[in-house]
This record gives sequence, C-alpha cells and structure tokens, in this order.
Amino acid sequence: MISITAILKSKPENTAQIKNMLNHLITETRKEEACVRYDLHHSENVFIIWEEWKDQPGLDIHNNQSYLLDFIKESETLISSPIQVYKTAQIL
Repeated sequence: MISITAILKSKPENTAQIKNMLNHLITETRKEEACVRYDLHHSENVFIIWEEWKDQPGLDIHNNQSYLLDFIKESETLISSPIQVYKTAQIL
C-alpha cells in the first residue's frame, strides 16, 4: 500500500474554482483500479488530498492521467504556492 498526502493552497479569490476542479479530479481518480482511497479535505483556502494506492504501477498510471496533468497545469495560476506532495509510510 502506498500513501500520498498532497497539500495545495489556493489564492483566496480562487478557492471555489479550485474546489470545483478538485471535485472533478477526485471523481475521475476514484474510478482507477489501483485507487484505494482518494479523499479531499478543506480548511479555508487549503486543500488536502489523502491518497492510498494498491501499488506503484497503479500510482504511476494515475500520475500520467490526462485529468491529473490538466489539473496541475490549469491550477498553476490559481494557487499561491507549489503543490506539496508527500509519499508516506504508516508507522502506527
């Protein structure tokens, strides 16, 4: 199992737009065979995606999906800092 946490911070005036874009991303990603969990959390203009993947090949497929690549490209001017992505391992 592979765990990923992605954190992005929208510019305050773009929060609703980013949320809509993320809703599309979440919906499409959850259809992927290797996706175990892809949950969106939100506080003000900060969005956190908590991901779990069956294996690295499945994550690699996800990372090359057009809807993910489009989201990354289209969100560049709407966020206040680069997206932070952490690949983690559960310790407890």
